[in-house]
Amino acid sequence: MLILMHPDATRQQIDAVRDRIKEIGLEPHEIPGSMRVAIGITGNQGALSPELFTHFGGVAECVPVSQPYKLVSREVKPEPTIVEVGDVRIGDGGLAVIAGPCSVESRDQVFRAAEAVAQSGVKLFRGGAFKPRTSPYAFQGLKQEGLKLLDEVRSEFGLRIVTEVKDAETLNEVAQVADVLQIGARNMQNFTLLENAGRLRMPVLLKRGMSATLKELFMAAEYLLSLGNFEVILCERGIRTFETMTRNTFDLSAVVLIKHHSHLPVIADPSHGVGIDYAVPPLAKAAVLAGADGVMVEVHPEPDKALSDGQQSLTFDAYNKLAAELRDLTAWRTAHP
Repeated sequence: MLILMHPDATRQQIDAVRDRIKEIGLEPHEIPGSMRVAIGITGNQGALSPELFTHFGGVAECVPVSQPYKLVSREVKPEPTIVEVGDVRIGDGGLAVIAGPCSVESRDQVFRAAEAVAQSGVKLFRGGAFKPRTSPYAFQGLKQEGLKLLDEVRSEFGLRIVTEVKDAETLNEVAQVADVLQIGARNMQNFTLLENAGRLRMPVLLKRGMSATLKELFMAAEYLLSLGNFEVILCERGIRTFETMTRNTFDLSAVVLIKHHSHLPVIADPSHGVGIDYAVPPLAKAAVLAGADGVMVEVHPEPDKALSDGQQSLTFDAYNKLAAELRDLTAWRTAHP
């Protein structure tokens, strides 16, 4: 159930409703809104009677919520959530671009990539210090040294850092450097990690699991929101199907469906979605036209020498061409809502 408060409801009235929800053994979730406060209720096994709350001062309406992903659903919050990362607003109708290499490999490599990203006007830099890999023999990232290099990138180029957190044990270390915590596809249902990230109350980029349905993605995000963290960005990065010509099948329909069913912003990651460098630009542009709030692309100074994901990384020339095209498409989309 969702309890909608009057726009002029007082703090005392809101707290009274919250206290009543706790008294009956359920959990209140105060949902930020531009016009008024809403309070979501979780923990109930069946329908609740509106009469439990309609007599409270300041209550405007009690609305049943049909979806199991209560806090993620647009039923609970019709207006879009905007996640602010520095002066970048993700979800406000513009386009946020996140660019950088898959992994931090060396100071020279990451600084060259950061300089190219900064010169393109993009303010969000991706790079993995901890890299969960399918093979235990593959490059696992520079780990703590990689975090130090990302911290230097932030200071040197004024970029905001988006980097992956691998497990609950290293979460706090990563959070000291990251502006956005990336929870990767393999960790989408790592519930301990989700719970700990939810308690940190900092922006989280949650990637769809490689075999996950959208409902499962929403339920994973629900873990974060249920702990009070509404600064969540969903990411479509391709799913595993029977097709073998691409790394994954980039599910462009997910962008449209996420925007329809959830108030959370959605980022498209065509680099992982298809795994082929020449296919990344057209899919990134298609995602913009589908309504994505942002795109994430992998960029490397020398893709053929990359220690991970070189086959899907753009050269600087290809990246700069794409960045210019994305700016033009975003301007067109703004003019044709």
